[in-house]
Amino acid sequence: MKNLIIVESPTKAKTIKNFLDKNYEVIASKGHIRDLPKSSFGIKFENDIFIPEYRVSRDYSKILKEIKTLAKKAETIYIATDEDREGEAIGFHIAHAIGKNPEDLPRITFHEITKSAILHSLENPKKLDLDKVNAQQARRLLDRIVGYKLSPLLSSKIQRGLSAGRVQSATLKLIVNRDKEITDFKPVTYFKIFAKLKENEFNLAEFKNKKLDKLSIKTKEEADEILQTLKVEEFKVQKIDIKDRKTKTSPPFMTSTLQQTSSNTLGFSSKKTMVLAQILYEGLKTDEGQMGLITYMRTDSLSISKEAIEASREYIKDNFDTKYLPKKAKIYTSKSKSAQEAHEAIRPTRVDFTPEIAKQYLKDDELKLYKLIYNRFLASQMEDAIFESQSILVSSENGIFKINGRKLKFDGFYKVYGDIDRDKLLPELKVNEVIIFDEINSSKHQTEPPPRFSEASLIKMLESLGIGRPSTYAPTISILQSRGYVESEKKQLHSTEIAQKVITLLSKYFNEIVNSSFTANLEEKLDEIAEANKNWQDVLREFYAPFMEKVEDGKKNIPSQKVIIPIGEKCPDCEEELVKRKGRFGEFISCSSYPKCKYTRAIAEDGKVTTTDEKCDKCGADMVVKRGRNGEFLACSSYPDCKSTKPLKAPPVLEGINCPDCGGDIIERSSRRGKFFGCAKYPDCKFISKFAPIDPNIKKCAECGYSVAQRTYRNKEVYECIKCKHREDV
Repeated sequence: MKNLIIVESPTKAKTIKNFLDKNYEVIASKGHIRDLPKSSFGIKFENDIFIPEYRVSRDYSKILKEIKTLAKKAETIYIATDEDREGEAIGFHIAHAIGKNPEDLPRITFHEITKSAILHSLENPKKLDLDKVNAQQARRLLDRIVGYKLSPLLSSKIQRGLSAGRVQSATLKLIVNRDKEITDFKPVTYFKIFAKLKENEFNLAEFKNKKLDKLSIKTKEEADEILQTLKVEEFKVQKIDIKDRKTKTSPPFMTSTLQQTSSNTLGFSSKKTMVLAQILYEGLKTDEGQMGLITYMRTDSLSISKEAIEASREYIKDNFDTKYLPKKAKIYTSKSKSAQEAHEAIRPTRVDFTPEIAKQYLKDDELKLYKLIYNRFLASQMEDAIFESQSILVSSENGIFKINGRKLKFDGFYKVYGDIDRDKLLPELKVNEVIIFDEINSSKHQTEPPPRFSEASLIKMLESLGIGRPSTYAPTISILQSRGYVESEKKQLHSTEIAQKVITLLSKYFNEIVNSSFTANLEEKLDEIAEANKNWQDVLREFYAPFMEKVEDGKKNIPSQKVIIPIGEKCPDCEEELVKRKGRFGEFISCSSYPKCKYTRAIAEDGKVTTTDEKCDKCGADMVVKRGRNGEFLACSSYPDCKSTKPLKAPPVLEGINCPDCGGDIIERSSRRGKFFGCAKYPDCKFISKFAPIDPNIKKCAECGYSVAQRTYRNKEVYECIKCKHREDV
């Protein structure tokens, strides 16, 4: 062996090895071989310098030994970790861990894992970018300082087990503030005047030469007065305005837009999207060998290589009419100041590897995401769609009604998507034609509060405010959920009571940590470090001193907000007072001498435990009755040590409907995400349906004869088979 290539992922290693001869060995580090210790602060501050105390985790000792053995035999060692800052830092730590100077090892980077990209990178090696390494070190140390110094303070002032983070807490404040806006929102009533002509609805846009907005008509009396005036008047078509309007193509995906679109169209969480994208990037086995299907998925760039653009234009020319191919290639640039334009947007590595071909190699969810990425990229290089925009004004002496519509003239890039919005065609009318409306009436409405954040809308907000970077969006949301700060219900993010307490305290005493502009400013400083315009030690010093001063002051002066209520009983284990506490999973009773004594038990809403004859399937303890958002249920009395639960009553069985997988009963079930329908034999059979199946005596699938569910699909009611997913209109 002459050459050793070190990457991060075993799958990536396998794919790259497939492209090279016997002179190359490829091995995966499996992530961060060296990092700050988990059990201690891990940062020294000596002579005005921050010194990170990196350690090799026990989990990585075996793989490090293998890398060292191969490195001793190799003439050349290539660092081939991911091309972002974190990948640069991982390469830096690998070099140190194997006893090499990071500046002596050749660094190769590639946007896609294809043979041509790998060979080109080996022909053009670079050096590790130490400025990017220092930017990542600064980020890591900043996050460690905030996490290790602020989290214990929260735990001592509110409750044990709480955490804070530089990006995490700023993100949480956005969710908490949105929930507060919704809680404090006071709806305003208003009325809308409309007129109907057959199936078309015209809205009153102007009355007595006064233009109306949404809140112009606030009372029923005002609406009735307008109606009395209009109902006796004669109406004529005043104006018909028809214009051609282009709907421009969207750029190819970058990380944030991929996560948003995947959430909105596929219902995938940001974490799931990135896991699937990683699989597509690292490569899969096909009839043509191991190959990566998409370019690197952590990017804020919209650039596309000339080769990829030329390939896409050639494909469009060969597979579509020439009218779909623009005269010039479309070039997109990112609005972000920090976007790394040397990188590429997310695209398929080969435009001829269509979703139809990929179908035989990919699992269902992998295929859905690949199709999303493929279609978006191909569509981005096609002609714009053209709609005929229509507007009709119908007027009387005192009022003007308006209606808008549109009609597709040229589908353009929609040719790839195949899901064009339906035309809204207006009635055939002529200027000065007299109109007799079928109805003129009013309707009552109320203003609505802002919507709760979904993962997609939160990522969009984080991106617009400059909080975090493409690689941090998914892990940040995941951390907030795992910590019990945020819950997801029907794709909406809700802050919990403990999250609201944490943000109230941080906003009062550590406002800069939860301030979006402060966090974004720090991100800009990290960008400047990466561009060699700032010293990473200076950035750490600027932050550390004032922050630690506030932490020390907070230890003395922030009043305790712990909720611990004595219940008038003694602990059966140590005779100390029992108290009611609040934890991540609700209220429970524990010993006041915790953690010295770890006695706990569950508690009902009325303060008394309702015992049952049932035993816990996991630990054998008594099951007690508790109440949650979906009503009463059984929970283990040894909570929080054992979190086993089961329904209080047997769930209802759907009569005459059998599981399509095993033939068992279908029962109605519920989770924190709402009601659903699943097999009674769970967990042996894991069939679930989001929609209630209909009695097969009423309606069956036209394709396979199985039960169907009625649901809304793309704004229309359909019957969908719970077995084969065949759909037909209701």
